[in-house]
Amino acid sequence: MLPKINKILYATGMGAGAPYVFRYALALARQHDAQIIAVSALEPLSTFAQSLVELHISHEQSAEIHSKAQIQAKEKLRERITRLCEKECGTDQQCTQRVNEILIEEGQPAQIILAAAREYAVDLIIMGAHRHTVIGDAMLGSTTHKVLHSAAQPVLVVRIPAGFHEQGF
Repeated sequence: MLPKINKILYATGMGAGAPYVFRYALALARQHDAQIIAVSALEPLSTFAQSLVELHISHEQSAEIHSKAQIQAKEKLRERITRLCEKECGTDQQCTQRVNEILIEEGQPAQIILAAAREYAVDLIIMGAHRHTVIGDAMLGSTTHKVLHSAAQPVLVVRIPAGFHEQGF
């Protein structure tokens, strides 16, 4: 007997393949009457990049600009995830309520995904993977690779078709 899936973590960078991967999360959530926790990570500037910025402006100015940019990025990602949910669910109120939480954190993506999976005690992680090159066909992206090998939960990796792009996202 398969275990019950109550919570699904949908990990996204909100790239071109996000709607494609989200449909898998939504289909499984409907099938198992589960909740979805959407998570996205904003990578911080590297120490080197930060030092380059601070050659031209003060640390205080840099911190203020960074703070404003982070708020804007979080709002934009939250808006895109919400719009994606609305598009996929239409007027089905029960469907839109499946997305229980939208988390947008600053940090390394794999670490953010794994921490959210632990914190929310999810039963399944769903994330996408692209083909990068001929050699890359045999390899996954580093975030996907790290999550696959470190997660305590099962991970469903959805292969995003080459060239997939959907208008509005």
